[in-house]
Amino acid sequence: MRTATAERTGPADTQRRPRGRSAAAWLAGLVLAGVSVVVGCRAADTDAFTPVPQLLAFLPWLLAPAALALVLALLARWRTGMVWSVVVLAALAWFIEPYGRPAEPTGTPLAEFRVLTSNVEFGRGTDSLLPAIRRERPDIVFVEECEYHCSAALERAFGGAAGAYPYRRAVEGAGSDGSVILSRFPLKAAPGVPGTMGMPGAVADVRGHTVRLQLAHPMPPLPGQLALWHHELGELRTYAAAAAGTPTIVAGDFNASQDHAAFRRILDTGLRDGARLAEAPRTPSWPARTAPPLGAQIDHVLVSRDFSANSARFLDIADSDHRALLVDITLHRHTA
Repeated sequence: MRTATAERTGPADTQRRPRGRSAAAWLAGLVLAGVSVVVGCRAADTDAFTPVPQLLAFLPWLLAPAALALVLALLARWRTGMVWSVVVLAALAWFIEPYGRPAEPTGTPLAEFRVLTSNVEFGRGTDSLLPAIRRERPDIVFVEECEYHCSAALERAFGGAAGAYPYRRAVEGAGSDGSVILSRFPLKAAPGVPGTMGMPGAVADVRGHTVRLQLAHPMPPLPGQLALWHHELGELRTYAAAAAGTPTIVAGDFNASQDHAAFRRILDTGLRDGARLAEAPRTPSWPARTAPPLGAQIDHVLVSRDFSANSARFLDIADSDHRALLVDITLHRHTA
């Protein structure tokens, strides 16, 4: 009886294993194909088409499906899949490294100050931002999606000649259209970068030194609106490229990470990411509900080569889908 049973069940088990291995191989292949498209676009220096830009924002997290594909390939004993998985994992590890090799400025330190940028999500995070500003005491504040209520609240709390931030530049608007720059330093009017949402600009007098300021808030890479996203990031790149040796700060919600080609074009002008300089290049700022364990760094403080960054911290702002970014920077005397 035992022998007969073994003879009946043995072939069935033999048939099940190849089918199981085949399914594992197919699943591994599907996962690798999807991840490979995103990695290939990153290698080709292009943001391509939906859903590639959306997935590029979460490039480091693609290590998980790539590792799953490797496990499935091992279970299926699929050698091609094993090699494919290892290549994809190696490429992901390579691209996770911070972009570029910025050098520290060598000139004499001239001024040290603090910059804060915060997207308050249609003004909802205003009540949480106000105490954060009082607590952290930044010298320059960039606030995105600061609609009418938010703008008025900032003015009441900090504005006026006797206020903590007597200088401001703003684009007033409803919903996500409004944005505000607050400053302890005197500001002169300057044209902002044109965009669907408000992106005011200014020129600050930082203890006798001219510093160009620009708030960044281009449209997000929504399906069907990638051309607009590219265009507005391109406008920010044009602004950055026109710096002409003047100390420059571009800060805000860029709706892009270092894994987006359009954002790297901005860095290629010579601007450097303050969080990266302060050794926090991959700390997620969005979405706040899952950050920092899971998310993307799309909020940035970019500075010209005249600056060094001493520290960078991400702050939780209640009722906003973004974390605020606080960066301590030092302006150096420009040297040729």
